[in-house]
Amino acid sequence: MRSSNIEFGPDIKDRMIRFRLWAPLQERVRVRIEARGEWEMQPQENGWHLADVSGARPGDLYKFILSNGIEVPDPASRFQPRDVHGSSEIINPTFAWQAKHSNGRPWEEMVIYEMHVGAFTEAGTFLAAIDKLDHLAQLGITAIQLMPLSDFPGRYGWGYDGVLPYAPDSSYGRPEDLKALVDAAHRRGICVFLDVVYNHFGPEGNYLPLYAPIFSDKHKTPWGSGINYDGVGCRIIRDFIIQNAIYWLTEFRMDGLRLDAVHAIKDDSDLHILREFSERVRRAIPGRQIHLIVENEDNNSALLTRDVDGKPQHFTAQWNDDIHHVLHVAATDETFGYYKDYAGNISKIGRALAEGFVFQGEQMEYRGKARGAPSAGLPPTAFVSFIQNHDQIGNRAMGDRMIASHPIEALKAIAAVYLLSPQIPMLFMGEEWGAAEPFPFFCDLDEELKKKVKSGRREELSRLPGFEADDVPDPTSENTFRSAKLCWDNLGRDKIFGDYYRQLLSLRYERIVPLLMDARGHSANYDATAGFVSVKWRLGPSILYLAANLSDEAIEARIPHKACSIFRVGDCGSGHLGPWAVVWSLSPPKTDG
Repeated sequence: MRSSNIEFGPDIKDRMIRFRLWAPLQERVRVRIEARGEWEMQPQENGWHLADVSGARPGDLYKFILSNGIEVPDPASRFQPRDVHGSSEIINPTFAWQAKHSNGRPWEEMVIYEMHVGAFTEAGTFLAAIDKLDHLAQLGITAIQLMPLSDFPGRYGWGYDGVLPYAPDSSYGRPEDLKALVDAAHRRGICVFLDVVYNHFGPEGNYLPLYAPIFSDKHKTPWGSGINYDGVGCRIIRDFIIQNAIYWLTEFRMDGLRLDAVHAIKDDSDLHILREFSERVRRAIPGRQIHLIVENEDNNSALLTRDVDGKPQHFTAQWNDDIHHVLHVAATDETFGYYKDYAGNISKIGRALAEGFVFQGEQMEYRGKARGAPSAGLPPTAFVSFIQNHDQIGNRAMGDRMIASHPIEALKAIAAVYLLSPQIPMLFMGEEWGAAEPFPFFCDLDEELKKKVKSGRREELSRLPGFEADDVPDPTSENTFRSAKLCWDNLGRDKIFGDYYRQLLSLRYERIVPLLMDARGHSANYDATAGFVSVKWRLGPSILYLAANLSDEAIEARIPHKACSIFRVGDCGSGHLGPWAVVWSLSPPKTDG
């Protein structure tokens, strides 16, 4: 039983454990092990403090004691059984894996399912989630993406206010339970991705500033000071973050990561932290297919560049908010907030499907500045498409899903568009059966922070016309969290969506996925007029063709007569498409009409 090569956290050796803390702002540090005693840690070069404790073992609980007597958990704690303010537990890293440790699955095969562990089941645990994996496998899901797990304060939360990035939150279970979930998923051919937050730390339980220069004075984020990726001491901070990613991918055998809001990661170094991150992570795990996804409001296509063989040089793909926005506006007619920039021009749907980004350097009114960079040169698989996710549901005042107020015909049409598109699709939990449970924002903080969150939430949502701030659910209430839990009893009651999604994903696997290895940039063109959208992708020797009427009125439309129709929904007559009608066709180049 030995630790990995990660330099942070307790190092388990044969007869003793080495405790390590990078605390350059402290002259003296002790480690206290409950029911065992205290040990003075020896100062080292570069601000490190070490203590070798013989007889210490997994299961022991410990804290570090700073010069002024303040007790803090290990910033690289592997588990916090008493939450963020409590002692850290030494964890045995060994696990009896059952699934073969394979090379993973190709990116082109991914159908992602985003889930919040706490709301996914009534129990809200890693082990309870295992019971639902057969459902996902039968649906056609090939990857689950877990919302952030790094230990956050309280009993419930979205996870984006985590403060201990190496410790899976105890409200979901123990580390070995998370490994059991990953193992069970792999046995079913399902990959596991983890959402990680490297742009900020949460406001409660972050003790790092007491002993290390974790924050930067020159960079600001929406959540406060930026992480110090380019100042004094930044080398160790960069290592702390990069090794955290490697830890999740190796210790827990994750297949990939989704990096939250990378546009908020500020770094003036010659080698930006994101570039170093992608290079070192891929180099550390050379024998497996590791997929790195970003969320990036700036639509920086440079992060997604491919090499001459079409392989990602840095990041595999980006969440494509633009495809969500154009399809959402088409299905709902909502034009408030940022949706206004996507309304009134149906050609934006064609551009999002064919080229990825709608805004590729043009001025965006909502932002008050230009947004994005050219993206047509990227393959469609560089984009993750969706019509729902935690943000786009949870950042609505009531956290309501589209199914709550919009026609089923419209929802089925946009689902057919995004699930069969060459972009990589992502479902949000429960979407596949038309779950109506809301997914509002929720968190559990101390009383002072609760007041600030409630006030800030109302102020943020007041920017969106049409919402009454007084109606917003209290984000700090346990009832708000419980309202988000999926009701699995509804799974078999209405099969309209369930059978439909299963049909689409089966078709995707059989007819679309085999073409995606040949997907390249500059391979698509589009046309869009008066509600009619057509897109044509050249995928190696084949042409994939979409014709869609995303409106309430029937329209004249030409569908390529020499192409083989592989899917139709709605009234798809000769020379016309009825309301919310979608046709997908496939043909080799020589027979394209």
